[in-house]
Amino acid sequence: MQAIEKRNSLFNSLTQAIFDKEMANFWLQKVNPLWSVKHGLVQIVKKEFVAHDMVSLTLKCNRLVKMGVAGQHHPVIVEIAGRRYERTYSLTQIDAQHLRLTVKKVADGIVSNWFISESKIGDVFELGQPYGDMQQNIKTPNLIMLAAGSGITPMLSLITAIKQSQQLDKVQVQLLYWVKQRSDAAFVEYFEKVAQQYPNFNYQVFYTQETPNDERLNTEHLALVDDVENSTIYACGPSGFVASVEQLFENAPAVLTEAFSLTNESSADDIGYVNVTLTQSNKVIAIPKGQSILVSLEHEGLKPTHGCRMGICNKCVCNKSQGSTRNLLNGSENTEPSQLLKICVNSAQSDLVIDL
Repeated sequence: MQAIEKRNSLFNSLTQAIFDKEMANFWLQKVNPLWSVKHGLVQIVKKEFVAHDMVSLTLKCNRLVKMGVAGQHHPVIVEIAGRRYERTYSLTQIDAQHLRLTVKKVADGIVSNWFISESKIGDVFELGQPYGDMQQNIKTPNLIMLAAGSGITPMLSLITAIKQSQQLDKVQVQLLYWVKQRSDAAFVEYFEKVAQQYPNFNYQVFYTQETPNDERLNTEHLALVDDVENSTIYACGPSGFVASVEQLFENAPAVLTEAFSLTNESSADDIGYVNVTLTQSNKVIAIPKGQSILVSLEHEGLKPTHGCRMGICNKCVCNKSQGSTRNLLNGSENTEPSQLLKICVNSAQSDLVIDL
């Protein structure tokens, strides 16, 4: 064993001495596509459709992939037609070497469409470091999980982890899941099997576009869950869904939410343009109100640093010296100077000065 470790150490030392990391990666991946001295890489070993326009990929990981905690997100970096794209997804750990990535097709989504239609077994891509606060952290006797659409993926990760840690016998878990049609519901068989095995797990699906249709999340659904005052709330879905959860469950001791899309709602204040002064770039640019500042700057040919585009990873954060902004996830406004600003999930409501 010591001899093997010495050979590995010698190999790593020689690699670092002779090549730079990019050159080393190039040659190592000629031997094995998962070998790297720099990047956390994964390879697709299984691909299956789990719902309409939703695919689940089983990924084999190299030694540099950090698995993260159930409920967290990973940056996923893929190369499509010679261009690198980064998106953020919630992954589920299967075992020490494998993760499950589930992707829902998004209209005009370059990355999601590639995963759905073009990705194949053997493809290799990169994973970044996991992040996110919606983690398994059981401090109450009850957990209430609410998901809409592809927001079911972090719930799958959390429930799998709770089950694997043998805590599902000790805590009451209620999962409420909204989709448009029956064909959109993912992992139904898995959740039904868990419900049969564990009396503490309750699972309900609501179909908002079937006949007859179920109602979207509203106050009437509070009657379906028990003991909110002693429950931790987990919620993931579009921003409007998440905003409803935060309002309906404001009396819960802990509410952990993540939104995967920005609201399409606009107000009368979103008409017109404002000037954004970029202090580092020494530029003044006119952008429309009501639109993500990141998107507006990209339309002007700029390339600000960003990651998830959902307000989770904080890669796009910069300092706002002055001006008014509106959070596109929850509608809150911020007029205070010298504030950190997530440009991916905020729009400009007045002229701004930001440190970009």
